[in-house]
Amino acid sequence: MQRVQGNPQVALLECTNPVRNRWRVRWDVTTDAYGITSYMEQQLNHRPTVDEIKALISGWISDRTAARILTGFSYDGVPVWLSVENQSNYQRAYTQASLGLPGALPVTFKFGTDDAPVYSTFDTLPELEAFYTAYSAHIQNVQQEGWKAKDNIDLGLYSVD
Repeated sequence: MQRVQGNPQVALLECTNPVRNRWRVRWDVTTDAYGITSYMEQQLNHRPTVDEIKALISGWISDRTAARILTGFSYDGVPVWLSVENQSNYQRAYTQASLGLPGALPVTFKFGTDDAPVYSTFDTLPELEAFYTAYSAHIQNVQQEGWKAKDNIDLGLYSVD
C-alpha cells in the first residue's frame, strides 16, 4: 500500500494486467492547493471481492486513526505522545489525584519530543483534570472521525463493467 500521484479521474478499481491478473484498488483521492492529485493504492494478484476492498480501506482508516491518536494531540501548544503506556500513566495519575491519595500531586509528565522535551507539572486536581479532559476528548473525537470514515466507504464506486 502506498500513496501515489496521478489523474484525478483515476479508476478506483482497475485491472492493470489481465494476463497476470493484477488489480489495483485506490482510495482517498485528494487534490492539493497546487492541483496535484494523490491517492492510496494497493496492488493485488487477483480481482478483489467487495469484502476485501472494505477490509483494505477500513484497515487503512484504523491505522490512520491510531496514528492520529498517538501523535495528533498537543496541550498548551506542546505535542503529547499518547501511547497506550502514557495514556495508562495519565489515567492512573488522574484517578489517584481524584481519590485524594497521599503523594498523588504534584505530578510531572514529559511532553514534547525527545529532542525538545517539556516537563509539565500539575499541582492541583483542576489542572490535572483539564489535561485529562483534553486528551480524552482528543481520543474520542479522532475515534468518532474514524468510525464515520468507515461508515462512509462507498463500495458502489468499486465496480468494473
